[in-house]
Amino acid sequence: MPGDADPEFVTLDCSAVLADVWLLLDNECDSDARTRIQGHIDNCPSCLAHYGIERDLKALISRKCGGDEAPQGLRDRLRIEIRKTVISQTTVVFPDDNGR
Repeated sequence: MPGDADPEFVTLDCSAVLADVWLLLDNECDSDARTRIQGHIDNCPSCLAHYGIERDLKALISRKCGGDEAPQGLRDRLRIEIRKTVISQTTVVFPDDNGR
């Protein structure tokens, strides 16, 4: 395989590439990682097949579930609960100094 001479290709084993396929599909990796992963996929038929399945699955999920929004009431309740959580986590109670 052409990628075998490239040290970056050799250091990426298939399990590492397959673990990062979704990072690649979701554009959540930096350009260097993208280049290394894509280079491995382009030169490894097994990883290419797995990548194709994951890409198709992602497209299917996007097609079937994309655009769904939570009802406005649910979003409002969640927003209120998140604010309550943030407020309760940021509230600090200091001990009374009169007790010394």
